[in-house]
Amino acid sequence: MKAPLTLLAASLLLAACSTTTPRPDAGLQAPAAWQGASDPDVVHGNQQWWTAFGSPQLNQLIEQARSGSYDLAGAMARVQQAQASAVIAGAPLLPELTGSFNANRQKLLRGNGYSQLDADTRNKAVDYFDARLSASYEIDFWGGKRAARDSALEDVRASEYDQATVELTLLSGVANSYTQWLALGEQLRIAQLNLDNAQSVLKLVQTRRDAGSATALELAQQKSLVAAQQRQLPLARQQADEALITLAALLGKPVQDLRLTPQSFAQLNWPGISAGVPSQLLSRRPDIASAEAKLAAAQANVTVARAAMLPAITLSADLGSGADKIGDVLRSPFYNLTSGLVAPIFNNGRLSAERGKAQARETELLQTYRGAIINGFADVEKALNSIRGLDAQRQWQGEELSEAQTAFEIAQSRYEAGAEDLLTVLETQHTLYAAQDLNVRLRLSRVQSSIALYKALGGGWEVR
Repeated sequence: MKAPLTLLAASLLLAACSTTTPRPDAGLQAPAAWQGASDPDVVHGNQQWWTAFGSPQLNQLIEQARSGSYDLAGAMARVQQAQASAVIAGAPLLPELTGSFNANRQKLLRGNGYSQLDADTRNKAVDYFDARLSASYEIDFWGGKRAARDSALEDVRASEYDQATVELTLLSGVANSYTQWLALGEQLRIAQLNLDNAQSVLKLVQTRRDAGSATALELAQQKSLVAAQQRQLPLARQQADEALITLAALLGKPVQDLRLTPQSFAQLNWPGISAGVPSQLLSRRPDIASAEAKLAAAQANVTVARAAMLPAITLSADLGSGADKIGDVLRSPFYNLTSGLVAPIFNNGRLSAERGKAQARETELLQTYRGAIINGFADVEKALNSIRGLDAQRQWQGEELSEAQTAFEIAQSRYEAGAEDLLTVLETQHTLYAAQDLNVRLRLSRVQSSIALYKALGGGWEVR
């Protein structure tokens, strides 16, 4: 959403945008390929990347965030401010035209009057009317006005890119919070199943204790395990509620107004994502584009500071008319042309310091631009590395979970038959629960790594 502009303002912006300004050079060489391998057969560039996870409810939450987020609305307002500033900066490139109409009555109340007074004893009241049209223009001989306009336009681009960055961060935050909530729901389900299982074993131990075939120590150990499993339930609920609160805040609403339909965490997909080549990242990440635009604005500001140290030529023209009667106000037209040259002579180093400040700001933003590029490369590399490592872990963890389930079933069966002690059952119980919980956490990490890779690649955003 953009602020409405007047016809003149829109014309100034369009004329300014038609000029091609050279883009800043970071002086960095992009790597030829990513260190972490990505699937080259998958096409990157889906601007609605969240749909690839196969969750209609996530799709709805994303749309709610785009319309309800106050952070995003604030970023839109900053774009409107930058657009208005660009119009202000571009206005001096054209002459300024003003019009005026004055009506004056002078009346002598008593006495004879004096030389500076138009009214006297013979003509106690004097009327005077005049109309004037004035134009003034400062010649942009050194390009300072044009550079100020260009700087403001780069600020507009930077604000638009910052808005895109805010939106990308917002949407990835919504996706992360929602998937975390689903994973915590799955962990809560697993904790309840393990509690039921532990209580079932406790009944068996109690039966054997009553029959004299189990010791008081075994009974106490199993009761301790049941208590530990019961403790996991409120912890999982607390964490799930915190995820909901975070999600609601991202949507711009209190958590009491958030209504979610339970969805199986296992139904979430994670898509194959191609990272492309590193050089493409410069046009895919809005934060890098913003850093580049801010650097371009700083370079233009150096030109503005240099121009302020040089003479300025001003032209002005007045067209007017006046009369003693309002009906004759246009019958005595006149014009007046003036020009002026103003040059700084002594300002105690102020203009030189302003130029030095602008140059230092340019140097700072060049380093910021370089840092944004390097950090962008690092974000992609970390996401690819995480995906690769998690895929390898999940491959072995699946076998770990299967064997833990088998071991617990065997240990429980042997304990019921009296062929195994309770310690073995307790160990296999703990191992199974840990494996089940780890399976959910690894799956969550894998989903969130895909989200991180989408974010690192710009979420389908392109410089326009």
